Amino acid sequence: MDNSSLIPESRVLNCTWMRVGLLFIGIFSTGCGIIGVFLPVMPSTVFFLIALWAFSKSSLRMHHWLFSHPKFGRHLRDWHSHRVIPKRAKVLAVGMMSASLFFVTFFVAENWMLPGILSLILGTIATFILTRASEVELG
Repeated sequence: MDNSSLIPESRVLNCTWMRVGLLFIGIFSTGCGIIGVFLPVMPSTVFFLIALWAFSKSSLRMHHWLFSHPKFGRHLRDWHSHRVIPKRAKVLAVGMMSASLFFVTFFVAENWMLPGILSLILGTIATFILTRASEVELG
């Protein structure tokens, strides 16, 4: 597959301070994503998607680098083209959300309000994640 067809042509902003700000967001998000690869409590995919968006508006070179990266690029391209979330990522995401909710419910919350609100938010996110395809459908 030719990756150049998936990279935006000229969506880079003209405003210098906006480009610098988005470039910083992209670099920071990439760093957080890389940390998330090694720390199971921190999501990496979300940060890479934020970085990809920020780079698409600030630096096509960085956008292309991340999109073409041998480790992360395939998952980002699958999401961009087909809205696919791999099974392993789904299991990790929902598992960490469940663990977080459990921790907040039994060790942090003083009443039902915080766990209730958190359940609603995390349940909505988990539903979104679980209803996405797990593999690219060929055909």
